[in-house]
Amino acid sequence: MENQSTNFVADMGFFARYLTVWVVLCIVTGVAIGQFIPSIPQTLSRFEYANISIPIAILIWLMIYPMMLKIDFASILDAGKKPKGLCITCTVNWLIKPFTMYLIAAFFFKVLFAGFFTENLANEYLAGAILLGAAPCTAMVFVWSHLTKGDPAYTLVQVAVNDLILLIAFTPIVAYLLGVSNVFVPYDTLFLSVVLFVVIPLLSGYISRRYIIKRKGLRYFEEVFIKQFDNTTIIGLLLTLIIIFTFQGDVILNNPLHVVLIAIPLTIQTFFIFYITYGWARAWKLPHAIAAPAGMIGASNFFELAVAVAITLFGLQSGATLVTVVGVLVEVPVMLTLVNIANNTRHWFKQ
Repeated sequence: MENQSTNFVADMGFFARYLTVWVVLCIVTGVAIGQFIPSIPQTLSRFEYANISIPIAILIWLMIYPMMLKIDFASILDAGKKPKGLCITCTVNWLIKPFTMYLIAAFFFKVLFAGFFTENLANEYLAGAILLGAAPCTAMVFVWSHLTKGDPAYTLVQVAVNDLILLIAFTPIVAYLLGVSNVFVPYDTLFLSVVLFVVIPLLSGYISRRYIIKRKGLRYFEEVFIKQFDNTTIIGLLLTLIIIFTFQGDVILNNPLHVVLIAIPLTIQTFFIFYITYGWARAWKLPHAIAAPAGMIGASNFFELAVAVAITLFGLQSGATLVTVVGVLVEVPVMLTLVNIANNTRHWFKQ
């Protein structure tokens, strides 16, 4: 078991091996840029459509593309023959996660931290947590899957199924938990995210794979071409972090205590959902390449959608919007911790 862990670390590239260090440096760099060179975030904010930053979308595309290259598209059909992983993902994401997020956030914001917030602010923070809990990840899960050596074809199927359910289930779940009937879902944000983060990289990977294999052969594709992208995912992630944090510096610096208090229940919920999914997959004897991405999908959030809905329902300066932004802040460090946990427990699973 120790040899397996040592071999995995040895297989990791320089960027991946010290990823936590790079993440911290990128957060500091992003905040510093936002504070001292405000013209940069002001310029980047102009390149936005349907609440999605186009520069960030391009970087996420660069992160996902190498994973799509690895998909043997015949294996997508085989994924449908392994329903256990999909059953776990869908059950946790839609029958467990939104409601545990509500309970955990309500306990912290309205009971444990009641002395720090007014009742109205606590309700707004709870609303923001609900929006995060009802929106499982679409894009970044491909990155987490890549870092845990997940099955790319099965991850794609898991994401696709969750996106289809999202179209139907997000509105009624949010409306029920918020106690309102007029929940506005920005479907342009939802559809554009699916196109940018799933459809385009999927088609690009498929076309590239077929073309290279036809011209150079499968061996060249697997041993030469695909290895050129070893660090692309990590570099794309780091550049994305810098851009994100150029926009979030004011949130961190102006609300440090509230940011910390909000981050606590969000972090607990993330670990809770991961362990439910991961433990269930282990109990069902699923391979690690399916179990790890399944845990990541539920643990991470579709924060673009959550932020957009929070702004629409409650306003840009609302507590709900602040919570969804804090969700962005804690997402990467927490998910990298879960990636590390998944990699160090690989020996728990059938390979």
